[in-house]
Amino acid sequence: MTSIIDHAGGEPALRRFVDVFYSSVLADPLLQPLFGAGHPDHVDHLTAFTAETFGGPDRYTQELGGFTHLIDAHRGLKIQEHQRQRFVELYMAAADKAGLPTDEPFRETLRSHVEFGSQVALQNSNAETDDQLHPLREVPIWTWPDGSIR
Repeated sequence: MTSIIDHAGGEPALRRFVDVFYSSVLADPLLQPLFGAGHPDHVDHLTAFTAETFGGPDRYTQELGGFTHLIDAHRGLKIQEHQRQRFVELYMAAADKAGLPTDEPFRETLRSHVEFGSQVALQNSNAETDDQLHPLREVPIWTWPDGSIR
């Protein structure tokens, strides 16, 4: 069995996917206000985060600020549910455009990953106190739909 990151095509495939996704977010009138003009390191950071969650190297945690940075990046954005849903929609569309695998186990994993992550971001972006933040404090390691880490 292969890891999720290997099944996806490794970090190069994830970078291509994130690049397509990020471009679509910056062009989307509903989401662009959350991202502003963009940030030159965002593709690298999101690629590193995604790679780490899918069983790749822990560069996001070790070199790019880890989950604390992610919490700080979302604080105060006041993400709304309709924006979260659009984020998920563009994420899944980017998987198609970037040529990520289309098999059901992979797509189910990808969708559960973005659904969960966007829920955490929504909660953290609306938290007015630390007690209102989602309890997650480290990069989660994602598994296949059957719960295995292969």
